Amino acid sequence: MFLLSVAKEIATLPPAAAAPQALPETYPGTTVEPVRLRALIDESFVYLSSAQRTEVFEALNAELLKPQNAAIRGPMLEQFAQRALEVRAAQQRLEQLSTLEKQVLASEFQKEVKSLSPEDVLQVRQAIEKNVLPVPSDLNRLLLAAFD
Repeated sequence: MFLLSVAKEIATLPPAAAAPQALPETYPGTTVEPVRLRALIDESFVYLSSAQRTEVFEALNAELLKPQNAAIRGPMLEQFAQRALEVRAAQQRLEQLSTLEKQVLASEFQKEVKSLSPEDVLQVRQAIEKNVLPVPSDLNRLLLAAFD
């Protein structure tokens, strides 16, 4: 279910800002430095390409710099950091699974997919096809095969 929720979130991410803004030393009202946020993204989302990680950073950075988000900037950062650490931990656990355990997980995934709406199935399949889930490549292939 965690992977399904991640796939849905990834499918609904807004596009990155067109022009990068100059980075502040810290985000207003926080002690968080953009360079630390970028490092968190790079360390937590290693399964994404460099360009995809840059896209995530730019989209989040743009939201954090919007004046209308001043009141929620701290909670946004906290929630993102928590989610990034969860993704990293999930990816590490999945990498440690045996081949048999990955096959069982893919079988359970196949059962879950059958309970989704056609729109959700499409979103999840697209996320798997784009290889944007925090799963090892062999498990990604098994999950993709679950749609057949």
